[in-house]
Amino acid sequence: MQKEGIKIVTIGGGSSYTPELMEGFIKRYEELPIREFWLVDIEEGKEKLAIVGEMAQRMWDASPYDVKVHLTLDRKEALKDADFVTTQFRVGLLNARIKDERIPFSHGMLGQETNGAGGIFKALRTIPVILDIVEDMKELCPNAWLINFTNPSGMVTEAIIKHGGWKKCIGLCNVPINSMMKEPEMLEVKEEDLIYQFAGLNHFHWHKVTDRSGKDVTMDIIDAMYTKDDGTPANIFKVNFLKEQLEQMKLIPCGYHRYYYLQDEMLKHGLEEYHGIGTRGEQVKKTEAELFELYKDKDLNYKPEQLTQRGGTYYSDAACECINAIYNDKGLPMVVSTQNNGSLPDLPSDSVVEVTSYITGKGAMPVAWGPLDSAEKGWLQVMKAMEECTIKAAITGDYGLALQAFLLNPQIIGGKVAQELLDEMLVAHERYLPQFKEKIQELKANGVTVKDEKVQALMEQGY
Repeated sequence: MQKEGIKIVTIGGGSSYTPELMEGFIKRYEELPIREFWLVDIEEGKEKLAIVGEMAQRMWDASPYDVKVHLTLDRKEALKDADFVTTQFRVGLLNARIKDERIPFSHGMLGQETNGAGGIFKALRTIPVILDIVEDMKELCPNAWLINFTNPSGMVTEAIIKHGGWKKCIGLCNVPINSMMKEPEMLEVKEEDLIYQFAGLNHFHWHKVTDRSGKDVTMDIIDAMYTKDDGTPANIFKVNFLKEQLEQMKLIPCGYHRYYYLQDEMLKHGLEEYHGIGTRGEQVKKTEAELFELYKDKDLNYKPEQLTQRGGTYYSDAACECINAIYNDKGLPMVVSTQNNGSLPDLPSDSVVEVTSYITGKGAMPVAWGPLDSAEKGWLQVMKAMEECTIKAAITGDYGLALQAFLLNPQIIGGKVAQELLDEMLVAHERYLPQFKEKIQELKANGVTVKDEKVQALMEQGY
């Protein structure tokens, strides 16, 4: 890594989040001098890449710093000699997310981006692509750090480290940041007055909090959660957790735990949207279209406030902070997906977990949490088993492993209906699942079709 300036490559550079990424690097430029910045996308994302790329350049031009933003559809051209690679892509674009949501809902099950059947299929599409990127990096930038916030971040990060053999990788998520920004307000203290510790998996973690004197204030936050804004991400319907459960755990669950602890309430709400205003992906598609209209404004050279409605705000800022901590060996505490290495003894040491870690020049150094109590341990081990089956199925195209992942997942009703859902989703996503080609051809020959009319329409349009 050259101290006279670094080269950063962002894959999925046409994302609506890219302006936040630029804002974060501009803010940190004095500590993190950038020599080159490359935004990479695919042919289908060419138009968005051009729009957001021009805006990114306007943001740098409005800053005191002379940084050129390069745009390319050629990943290998961009990766050569990179110091840091960030990934924020979505295989199949938002239309794939809409399929992930609508098809399970059509079967009376949760349709969600990173949970349930939708999360499994996002991983099945994404993991082969990320492993191809890793192979390119081995050839073109063997010393680079890979900072991943492509969802499902935990599974993708585990695939990179455990199966791709790329150890210089850290996975990120904005959910812990939301909690750490909102919870101090609930107690009427400053962020720096509290000490946080997180443990679990991506979108499935718990945390506890102390103040600077060492007093545990977790229960104070739990009490306040029922009357104040607790930082639940914009993309999660907020319904209160069962207080007696939280009082027993003495831990704060993440927002996504609602899909497990409050499954009935969340499913009912999701089905209402499915039959009404549309799924979250359909809503985001409209928000994103509005954002890109804003980004076309030749006078816009800063991140617009509307980006916070997108649901993933602070992702990009976390990536900038993580890169800064590695580059300057800061030893900053951050919540990241990294190899377990004993921090959670209830899981294998080589599993990827999402835990509080110190970010140094050698990467993430996880903080030990210790054994979990029975309920949390049970959830964690089931979810990790589901993740492992999903990752292996994504790599091998093993239909039986994909079925095992479905049967393990708490969001999916077991039995024949689970298999029917799996088969329908395989057919719907055929274009992005070459590892399942033979099985999909067999399913189609046996008459498996997609029942949801809006998904049918997307497929007829070539998506």
